Amino acid sequence: VHGPWTDEEADRISRRELDARFGGRQDDEAIAEAVELGVLERVPGRDDEFLVPSPQELAVAVELYGAGVPLPAISGHLRELRGQVEHIASRFLEFTTEHVFARYLGHRPPTDSDAAEAASLVRRLRPLAQQTVDAELARAMRTFATRHLHHHLGAEETAIAEDATRPVLLPARTTQAVQELVGAERVADFVAAATEREVQARTLDDLTATHAKKGIIDESP
Repeated sequence: VHGPWTDEEADRISRRELDARFGGRQDDEAIAEAVELGVLERVPGRDDEFLVPSPQELAVAVELYGAGVPLPAISGHLRELRGQVEHIASRFLEFTTEHVFARYLGHRPPTDSDAAEAASLVRRLRPLAQQTVDAELARAMRTFATRHLHHHLGAEETAIAEDATRPVLLPARTTQAVQELVGAERVADFVAAATEREVQARTLDDLTATHAKKGIIDESP
């Protein structure tokens, strides 16, 4: 249970290299925040060097900073994310304890066989937890990213549509005739299609008339 839950290996980084990766300026407050969050760990006796428990997490922070995200915003996002992930981890452990490990948690001392079997289950469940979170995060990101995009594009399209359309009142007898022809639910579609066809027909007539007039002028002495 106390074994590693990731294949990632810790690394070390100097203060000079750390400053260089975050724009080249020293920011003691940001360093203190990173240490508090556990992104960096101080090395005893070395003020110019830090242990990086998760180089991958630090690399993400560097990429976000390079994309223009301020360090306080990155730290705040990590705090929020950590709280949510810790909730997921807690629920996963409650779930597996109830449905998988309950039989090993009786009052009698577990046998060597029980201990070996439980340890094997732990090793098998580690990647399952990671795979489940990865799959669900991918699904959620796809869903919310699409919804987010549609929300912004939809708002823009709605504004354009509202600016480009005007309500038109039709005589009651015209509306009634169209309704009898195509049904009440398709009146708007029919009127729009008929209007569009009329516009196209008049455009063709204008083009034809212009061409004919040009021919007369060309043939005149």
